[in-house]
Amino acid sequence: QVQLVESGGGSVQSGGSLRLSCVVSGTTYRSYRMGWFRQAPGKEREGVAAILRDGSTSYADSVKGRFTISQELAKNTLYLQMNSLKPEDTAMYYCAADWRISALPRLAGSAYNYWGQGTQVTVSS
Repeated sequence: QVQLVESGGGSVQSGGSLRLSCVVSGTTYRSYRMGWFRQAPGKEREGVAAILRDGSTSYADSVKGRFTISQELAKNTLYLQMNSLKPEDTAMYYCAADWRISALPRLAGSAYNYWGQGTQVTVSS
């Protein structure tokens, strides 16, 4: 059974950095796409960054230039390096993965069928 487990969240001051990790277990097949999503209290879930099997990446406009998504295939791990954090980045961050080949938008939640439990990121001003 596929499982995704996030870690690396925490509390930082504005301008600080964090690196989130997501370990995938339960399969040896490389996913077609993986992504990071976030949801703040009272707000809708937002796609933050995504990476496809071919290595291409996509980012939400709100994080471009500050966040970087990457993979370490040997460790079945997905990362999200977050720099220059802002209070508005405060949210629960979720890792997601999908093995289906499709043309669904990379940052759409509907494009993913496996989700982690989330890790909290809090940025104070």
